[in-house]
Amino acid sequence: MTPQARVQAAIEVLDLVVGATRDGGAAADTLVRRYFRDRRYAGAKDRRAVRDLVYAAIRRAGERPRDGRSAMLTLADEDPALATLFDGAPHGPPPIAEDEPRARAGPAPAWLAELLPAEDLAALCARAPLDLRVNIVRSDRASVVAALGGEVTPHAPAGVRLHEPIQIEQHPLFLSGAVEIQDEGSQLAALACAVRPGMTVVDLCAGAGGKTLALAAEMENCGRIIACDSDRGRLSRLPPRAERAGVSIVETRLLDAGREAAALDDLAGEADVVLVDAPCSGTGTWRRNPEARWRITPRRLAAVAATQAQLLDLAGPLVAPGKRLVYAVCSLLDSEGPDQAAAFLERHPGWTVTDLDMTAGVARGVGRRLSPATDGTDGFFVAAFVRPW
Repeated sequence: MTPQARVQAAIEVLDLVVGATRDGGAAADTLVRRYFRDRRYAGAKDRRAVRDLVYAAIRRAGERPRDGRSAMLTLADEDPALATLFDGAPHGPPPIAEDEPRARAGPAPAWLAELLPAEDLAALCARAPLDLRVNIVRSDRASVVAALGGEVTPHAPAGVRLHEPIQIEQHPLFLSGAVEIQDEGSQLAALACAVRPGMTVVDLCAGAGGKTLALAAEMENCGRIIACDSDRGRLSRLPPRAERAGVSIVETRLLDAGREAAALDDLAGEADVVLVDAPCSGTGTWRRNPEARWRITPRRLAAVAATQAQLLDLAGPLVAPGKRLVYAVCSLLDSEGPDQAAAFLERHPGWTVTDLDMTAGVARGVGRRLSPATDGTDGFFVAAFVRPW
């Protein structure tokens, strides 16, 4: 592909991304893969160059642009070399007209930027490193660092951080279950559960099981973990992941929306730990999913906040007296973090806050907030509560 053709391809992918964020479609990385699946002529360097252009344009546009060209023009305005490629060459983009609209540059939609910590806005536009969690059931951190390079994460004891791109999912260490892709912040959220071998643990929003597997490793594959979710597709990915990781204590439970309590009735008052890794705005993950900024609306934010409250209320009765409920969201918004945790305590008198054994983050309300600016992790809020006797 010529440099001009790469720019035009990036514009076409951006068109797909803009449409997906408007209509609830696939993530940008999925759309990039689909685009090149039908264009076998593009080599590895072409795909990498197009992907880099796509993500650079997404990170630069704070508001959702009208289309891919307007997003790319915002980038070209700041990069003269890129601007010269809009020359009308075959398979390339047409020349730039003086009055063409541009996407608004910035770190986030204006209404949302006002709600986020100012110190994190720039950090959220940066590129995230690749964090791995070493599966201590299969390997140890020193062996993984020796094999892959990188560095140990500063806070998570099983974390390894890679700064250079690598096809980790094709690496023998990944295929053997020795490592999982997991941001250090997510690892710390799992560690906040303070699980031990032999416990009964409920992961109420398990998804594909990233934190479930982290919990199983901390439990030394001894005890019982009930991994629940209402998304059949995501939950179905957990059993093969558990098998690869050498984990045998996980059972999955698919929940029907609106009838979750009945499906969990046998667990009432039985759990040593319940983890609510709740659906959220995902503001803390923008380094990895920058187009997520374009998906959030005030209505959607209100909807996920309502869901978070419902999940906390659902989780409470599952906790045994004197045991722990952990709430985590990959968000930097107060409405999803400290405000949500405080509201739970107001609705449930007698529950108390327990300290988190975390060396990262800052106190925020009744929990702790991890941030890309100060901790180098994805943004997370974590709080832990104890059920009264």
